[in-house]
Order: sequence, then structure tokens, then C-alpha cells
Amino acid sequence: MKTNNSSVAKQALIIFARKPELGKVKTRLAKTVGDKKALEIYKKLLNHTKSVISKIDCTKYVFLTKELNDDFWHGLNTELQQGESLGERMLYALELLFKKGHKNVLIIGTDCPSISEEIINSGFTHLENHDAVVGPAQDGGYYLLGMNQLHTSLFENISWSSEVVLEQTIEKMNVENLSYFTLPTLNDVDEEKDVPADWL
Repeated sequence: MKTNNSSVAKQALIIFARKPELGKVKTRLAKTVGDKKALEIYKKLLNHTKSVISKIDCTKYVFLTKELNDDFWHGLNTELQQGESLGERMLYALELLFKKGHKNVLIIGTDCPSISEEIINSGFTHLENHDAVVGPAQDGGYYLLGMNQLHTSLFENISWSSEVVLEQTIEKMNVENLSYFTLPTLNDVDEEKDVPADWL
């Protein structure tokens, strides 16, 4: 039986998030600021991300790590992340949303204090005439990735959590002859030096 996707919103946003639990979030940051402060900073990142996405007109899905009973995201679609590596988990999430009938799909995390409504909307806009969009992070990764159809190679043989993630991803886009748009470079929070001064 064919699914009628006419009622499915064209644009969808995936947010990868963890439940804010002491000692289980921002572990690299916690090495210098302590678990309590790391949790406090992560909650600020969550609040910032939630505030930004609330202004965007698209379907939103929060993909959580272990369980779905996270009151913070109440009212949004929630799914469980599936897969061992970050690449496997992102691939699963994107594949699921394309199967649901969405056309332009972006994926973000909750680690970027500078991400904005304008940047995310720009990502959707550029998917109208590019195969993919990417938001580079200063650490060599990316804070946003978007596409209008699934390109599985972008998640295979990538050195996840390294400074070459972006470089390897763009290399694969070039090999596949994909057109892509590069968004502004922003900073992800991984260590104390990445945290906005007024958050410490």
C-alpha cells in the first residue's frame, strides 16, 4: 500500500540530544569544570537550542540516546538513536525521516551556543538548489548537515570525533559530485575554552 505523503511537511529538523544527567553529559568539559558545572552548561545549551528551534516552521524530531521519557522535549516528536557510531546514528535518523516522506532534512546537535534561527532557515533555503548543506565547526567537525535525499557514503569511513570529520565529509561530497553550500563556521562546546565567558 502506498503512503500518502501529501500531508507530510517538506522540511524536517533532527535534533540529537542527551538527557541532562549529572556525570553523563559533556564529560570532556567536566574534566576541568566538574560534573555539576558541566551539567549546568549543557542545560544552557539545551535551552538555547530549544529556543532557536521553536521559532522555525518545520517538523521537528528529537533523537534521544537511551529513553524517550525526557520532559524537556515535551510536545516534540521523539525517537531513539540507533547505531554504534555517530555516523550510524545520523544515517538511521535521516533514513527514517526520508521514509516518512520529508524532502529537505537538516540534522543538528545541542552543542552550539551560536546556532540561530537564521542559520537553520538558511540551511533549508540552500537545500532548494544544492544537494547538501554543511555547517562547519571550529574543531574540524560540523554542527549541521542537511540533504534532500539520502547519501549514505557521507557516514561511511569517517573518523568520528576527530578534527578531520568535515574534511572527509566534503571529500566524499566532491567524489560523488554533490553540490553543497557551506554555512558560517561556528563553535561547538567540547572543552572549557569553548564555553561563552558569561556561562562560566
